[in-house]
Amino acid sequence: MKRSPDHEDEILDVRTHRDPDRNRLTPVVRLPPEAALTVVDALAGLVRTAHREEAERPAPDGTLKRAQVFEEGDVFMLEPPFPGFFADRYLMDFYDTTARDICSRMHLHTGLRFVRMMTGPDTTIRVSSLSPVTVRPSAAFGPLTAFTDELPDTPEGVRRERHNVIVPPNSWVDMQIPRGVSHQFNAVGPNAVIDSVHPEESIETLREGMSGYRMMAQTIFLAKDRSPADTCAGTTAPEDVPTPDDVPAP
Repeated sequence: MKRSPDHEDEILDVRTHRDPDRNRLTPVVRLPPEAALTVVDALAGLVRTAHREEAERPAPDGTLKRAQVFEEGDVFMLEPPFPGFFADRYLMDFYDTTARDICSRMHLHTGLRFVRMMTGPDTTIRVSSLSPVTVRPSAAFGPLTAFTDELPDTPEGVRRERHNVIVPPNSWVDMQIPRGVSHQFNAVGPNAVIDSVHPEESIETLREGMSGYRMMAQTIFLAKDRSPADTCAGTTAPEDVPTPDDVPAP
């Protein structure tokens, strides 16, 4: 899939990309705010500790760097692959999109992903894709908010519809992401983490000819630049702008 295996900012033309499948969301559980915050804080704390240690004692060249940076947040490889076991596991401490006024870009990965999104109080995650997101039924949840808008900052004359689902506060929601399917996560609020399994990490690295395990290298972006927060932080459908024909005559 990659033109340059180790490139960490490879761009695919959004005009020609078509998702080969759909992402699937499974709402898992709603938690009391205190319990949700305890879980999020504990997991985010592991990521932050790993990044402090990396800053103090950087991983030597040629060795596995477990504390990494991704567009959506800081990540930590909790469990690396080993011979005979292809999968690994990452934790990600989400950035607050509104605090930075930057959205992550729509992207796809060189292998499939299994992601558990967890939110605490006053925090949502906007999940987006260029194809409709299948939301599986759950006894623990009511319907999730879902809406469509237009992908921002596309080339002139190009319109791509973006499908969005909102992960509410104090929730766990799982997402199955097939290889090569577009997606975009943007957290709004300070309390959000991801527990992500890459089931074929060592296989996809070998398949692509990559020199190591790096999340950015396993990613292909569908935009060159990141857009401001007002293009991805909303949790409801954008209001229709009235045309002159819609405005009543005085």
